[in-house]
Amino acid sequence: MQIIPAIDLIDQQSVRLYQGKFDQTTLIDNDPVAQAKQIEAAGLQRLHLVDLDGAKTGRPVNRKLIETICRSTNLKVEVGGGIRTLAQINGYLTSGVNRVILGSAALNDPDLVQQAIAQFGNDQIVVGIDGKDGRVAISGWLEESDVTMATLMSSMVAFGVVNFVVTDITKDGTLSGPNTAQLTELQKKFPDAVVIASGGVTTVDDLKTLADNGIKAAIVGRAMATGDLPLDTLAEVATDVS
Repeated sequence: MQIIPAIDLIDQQSVRLYQGKFDQTTLIDNDPVAQAKQIEAAGLQRLHLVDLDGAKTGRPVNRKLIETICRSTNLKVEVGGGIRTLAQINGYLTSGVNRVILGSAALNDPDLVQQAIAQFGNDQIVVGIDGKDGRVAISGWLEESDVTMATLMSSMVAFGVVNFVVTDITKDGTLSGPNTAQLTELQKKFPDAVVIASGGVTTVDDLKTLADNGIKAAIVGRAMATGDLPLDTLAEVATDVS
């Protein structure tokens, strides 16, 4: 399974939210660059960065820090949070970022996704679908919509999107295990897509269960910070390490 460690950024620090709530924030590391270097040193190859300030404000806020992380490591970095224009996408992709994640824009501005796929290709554009009770949430999870996660995913697949980060907000940061049933259902419904599991992944057994159900990639955040899934363990489980 492809393992993607996560660093969430607020005020240039690495944090974790509980169920996406900005008023329930835990400081993980005040030096995200050093944290990224530790991830690389463990033998992992990928990094999932979320600009939470950007997700909340609708514009990239921590871009300089993200660019520093890209320059300071050889990690394959994917970035989400506050990305709303082709110029912002291009800015990241020409600054060392490997993949850009479009979240709120997928629901609010689907034309942007279509244009981004045409301009940059589906290997560099990922769609993030965050939801609660099967319905999509946007704007840093501060707003809930009436659109189901499956409906949004269907429209994005039609645009040519292949990679999807799927997050159950109620699981995120809780260390309670992923929503395997939901992730599996979406993967089976869209067999040509790559569903990247996000939210609640806590144990090696969680990762094995996801893999047994056809999920090929998972993002690990809080469990990495708490030691439930330390970096050396993640490196052992990951199938894409050198």
